[in-house]
Amino acid sequence: MTTTTVNTVLRVAPASPAVAAAHFRASLALYTDVSDVAAALASGGDPGFVLVDSRASEAWDQGHVPGALHLPTARIAERAADLLDPAVPVVTYCWGPGCDGAARAALAELGYRVKEMLGGFEYWVREGYAYATPGGRERRAADPLTTVVDSGACGC
Repeated sequence: MTTTTVNTVLRVAPASPAVAAAHFRASLALYTDVSDVAAALASGGDPGFVLVDSRASEAWDQGHVPGALHLPTARIAERAADLLDPAVPVVTYCWGPGCDGAARAALAELGYRVKEMLGGFEYWVREGYAYATPGGRERRAADPLTTVVDSGACGC
């Protein structure tokens, strides 16, 4: 008798192509990436969304995406109605991939259509985009592990 050992990757079989396609299509409704947000903001005119930085004031002061609206997660319930138009989609970000998405949940519960900018402020900086500080705009060199340096895109 032949015994086949299944590794941990395949212990649970991959989804069917139809199930996988539906999942990834749905995820595009919830997530966007840094390079797509940067391109939309750089295109001139109205990008069709408002970009919200949900970090605390100390983090905002260390640097934030130019043009972002500062709305800390802890203040969403009290300030969102004064700052956001429910007809305009919201793209939120926090520090980076380790943030938990509380801002997105809070905004969605208040009736806003929300997407997360994957990678957050960390990847905005790592991909070499300019960021605002109290002292003006700054920019770091793009991290070659996160971007194709020649094109400014992730190369995917």
